[in-house]
Amino acid sequence: MSEQLPVIDLRAPRPVVAQAIADACRSVGFFYVVGHDVDEALVATLMKQSHQFFALSEDIKARFAMPLGGRAWRGWFPLGGELTSGRPDWKEGLYLGTELPETHPRVRAGVPMHGANLIPDDDLVPGFRSAILTYIDQVTRLGHQVMAAIAASLALPDDYFFRRYTSDPLILFRIFQYPSRPVPANLDVRYGVGEHTDYGLLTLLRQDDVGGLTVRTGDQLIDAPPIAGSFVCNIGDMLDRMTGGLYRSTPHRVRLNQSGRDRLSLPLFFDPDFDAQIEPIRTVHDDDAATRWDQASVHAFAGTYGDYVLAKVGKVFPALRQTVL
Repeated sequence: MSEQLPVIDLRAPRPVVAQAIADACRSVGFFYVVGHDVDEALVATLMKQSHQFFALSEDIKARFAMPLGGRAWRGWFPLGGELTSGRPDWKEGLYLGTELPETHPRVRAGVPMHGANLIPDDDLVPGFRSAILTYIDQVTRLGHQVMAAIAASLALPDDYFFRRYTSDPLILFRIFQYPSRPVPANLDVRYGVGEHTDYGLLTLLRQDDVGGLTVRTGDQLIDAPPIAGSFVCNIGDMLDRMTGGLYRSTPHRVRLNQSGRDRLSLPLFFDPDFDAQIEPIRTVHDDDAATRWDQASVHAFAGTYGDYVLAKVGKVFPALRQTVL
């Protein structure tokens, strides 16, 4: 695994950043960004608090379980509670998103994936709610910045995605812990996360220093090791769809954690507005329409982004889909 993912400094001149992003998105679909404005002290605090949360007893964490989040699709799930490629992942997690009050029109209308977060109070994990919401705000701003650079990489106006899709983005934030303890022999688990592509426009991932992410390029896997102060960015199926396959969403997975330390990852999914109709920037060219790893075609889909993402998340939590959606 000698090949390395590109590292892009957002402080470089815009043409340099745009060209580097174009090269990355046409080849591997992944890149690191540095030179961002996300507060490193905030990241360190959130990592510490996340370890504190996962160290709570199962009974306490169950007070924040995903079924209690209802249609907002928020809350905690236990080890093995999320499926990727039909198999349980060896991780537990906390699903979060943009904090919306009960009076918000979409919450009142019962629109899925919109609502309030289930976060422990300060008596359990001091400052956790404040750190989570501040982190979401800061990384969402970074998402707008990266999407503007992606627009420039496609010779589009910087505000192309903002005007059409992301003035009110669907923000899905996850805190995942990958335990270092072995998988029980009776569970059909192969990876921390099974091989998959992401659903939306852009994923911005913050890793701790343990590592484990691998990216598929052709018939090989490339490590995406932690780089201090960086975010790993990858494009998702909707940008693949918009660009007619020019920018390809790339399969990736996470190895089982055998480091001896629990691993944390903080992926934020920066996605189109729930009601957005995804329109092509360019048509599908024959050389861009190769068969995907899962035999599916993002180009054949018709409907809103909400239609698409609900169909996907229902496969990840099939039991919750039946009770909530």
